[in-house]
Amino acid sequence: MDRVALQIIIPALWFAWLLYWIVAAGDVKPTRWREPLGSRVLHRVPLVLAAMLLLPHRLEPVLTGRCLPEGPLFPALGAIMVAAGLSFAIWARWHLGGNWSGLVTLKEDHSLVETGPYKYVRHPIYSGMLLAFVGTAAAIGEWRGVLAVGLALLAFLRKIRVEEVRMRETFPEYQRYRQTTAALIPFVH
Repeated sequence: MDRVALQIIIPALWFAWLLYWIVAAGDVKPTRWREPLGSRVLHRVPLVLAAMLLLPHRLEPVLTGRCLPEGPLFPALGAIMVAAGLSFAIWARWHLGGNWSGLVTLKEDHSLVETGPYKYVRHPIYSGMLLAFVGTAAAIGEWRGVLAVGLALLAFLRKIRVEEVRMRETFPEYQRYRQTTAALIPFVH
C-alpha cells in the first residue's frame, strides 16, 4: 500500500484537484480589486517551495531522513487525509462560486459566504489544502514533509491576514462572522 499510495493514489488525487481547479477558474465574477504583486509573492513563494519539497526528487539527506516509521500505515492514513482535505477544498470552492479567485481579490457584486464549509471555518480552502499537505507529508514520512507543511502554513497565514483586512473593509458584518467562526480549524477559535 505504501508505494501505491505514494506513487499512484496521492498524485492522482492532487492531479484531479488541480484539473478541477483549472476548469472551475473559468466561472468567476469580474474582478474589481486585486492584491498587489509584491504581496502575492509573500504567500506564493513559500507555497511553491512547500509543493516542491513534496515532489519526488533528490534532496539533502537532512531533509530525506525519516521522521515517521516505514510501513503501510502512514501512507494509507496520508492518502485518506489528502482525499479528505482536497474534497473539503473543492466543496469550499464550489460553494464560493463566482466569488472565488486564486488571488486575494474583490469581485463585482462580491458577497460574504457563511454557509456550507464557511459555516465551520472562514478559510476552508486553506484548511483543506493544509490537511492535504499534512497527508502528503505523512505518507512520505520524511523531514522534508514537516518543512513543507510549515511553509504551507506560513503561506496560508500570510494570505489569510491579507484577506481578513479586505473582508473587514468590504463587509461590515465580517467582524461578527470572524468572532463566531474559526479561521482554519473547525471549532478552534
